[in-house]
Amino acid sequence: MTWTVDNPFIVFGVSLVAQWCAAYAGDVLRRSVRPVPSEERDDFDTVLTATLTLLALIIGFSFSMAVSRYDLRKNYEEAEANAIGTEYVRAQLLPAETAMETRALLRKYLDQRVAFFAASGVDQANQTIAETAKVQSALWSIVAGAAAVQPTPVVALVVSGMNDVLNAQGYTQAAWWNRIPGPAWALMGLMAIFSNLLLGYRERKTTFLVLLVLPVIVSIAFLLVADIDSPHGGIIRVAPQNLLAVSQAMQNAPQ
Repeated sequence: MTWTVDNPFIVFGVSLVAQWCAAYAGDVLRRSVRPVPSEERDDFDTVLTATLTLLALIIGFSFSMAVSRYDLRKNYEEAEANAIGTEYVRAQLLPAETAMETRALLRKYLDQRVAFFAASGVDQANQTIAETAKVQSALWSIVAGAAAVQPTPVVALVVSGMNDVLNAQGYTQAAWWNRIPGPAWALMGLMAIFSNLLLGYRERKTTFLVLLVLPVIVSIAFLLVADIDSPHGGIIRVAPQNLLAVSQAMQNAPQ
């Protein structure tokens, strides 16, 4: 399920085919098995309208969930940039050699975080996570060693800043894992299929091609929701603008 929703175009294709088949099956069922009796058409239209309304509400709620998660990822990108930038300045408070080593590692760490946000797939993102963990261990080892040698309030401030850097990465990772649940996708898919089945079964005077309209519209909605909800797939993604700004500031700052 995760691999599927990570590619919004697969979501679009699968949902379009499934809904089109459901609409066709409903039309065949009406023509070949049992058409809707005239005395039941009003009740059938009521059920169809309620089903379509419920489908629209579920899609709307899912879209709201995807947007809130997208905003959360943007906020944590900004928080990471602020934490790294602040710690880069605080590192000057360490002894000269330690400060130089810490700032060099922070620049490397920042490059890994930019690569994480720019990753185009889950495998590439996992690779950057592994590299980030190594740099995090090195950074913490340096500041912890400095604190052990010189346990002063100034060094404690640097250690606190490094803790903020590590926490910010953890919050970002948690936001990346916070996705629309699989059961919600399954519910939307089932509602869309049954809605098209009922629509195909409904008595009508128009051509069969009119049944293609709802599958296309709903599939586009699914594509948009999947695109926004997928951190590393699709077109709409969180750009590491703040991290890149901090990187530029580090390059311009005196070493």
